[in-house]
Amino acid sequence: MSRLSAALLLAGAMLLAAAPLTGSAAAQADSEVYDRIEELHGDAAGFDRPLRQLVLAMRSGDAETIAGLAEYPLSVKANGETYDVENAEDFVENFDDLVTPETRRAVGRQQYEDLFVSSEGVMLANGAVWMGAVCDDNACDESHWAIIAINN
Repeated sequence: MSRLSAALLLAGAMLLAAAPLTGSAAAQADSEVYDRIEELHGDAAGFDRPLRQLVLAMRSGDAETIAGLAEYPLSVKANGETYDVENAEDFVENFDDLVTPETRRAVGRQQYEDLFVSSEGVMLANGAVWMGAVCDDNACDESHWAIIAINN
């Protein structure tokens, strides 16, 4: 066997051996994100559905779904200005001005393992969108996940 063939065989074996480790590392990263959401905000399991809805809606430009996921008034930074969007109807009517194609693409490619979680909320696409657990009552015994800010 030539040196080149042996080197290629060894490289291929190393890639195959590393593949399961990569999958495990990604799964570990997902669990770390999940645990951080649970620790800081609670209801990490409840975050999954609105996150998936948002990612799919951004991919397709579904303004109505995105508007339905937002908490109002919603702070949106676009075109060098900051807007306080008062309701879903206002959001839908001004969608193309409020959410840039770049933001839609970035959020549409969001991977769970790449989320950033802080006490402020969960950051998607390097800060393009923030989601947070919004209290439904004064004691915050109940909450729901919503878009709390958009930064184009």
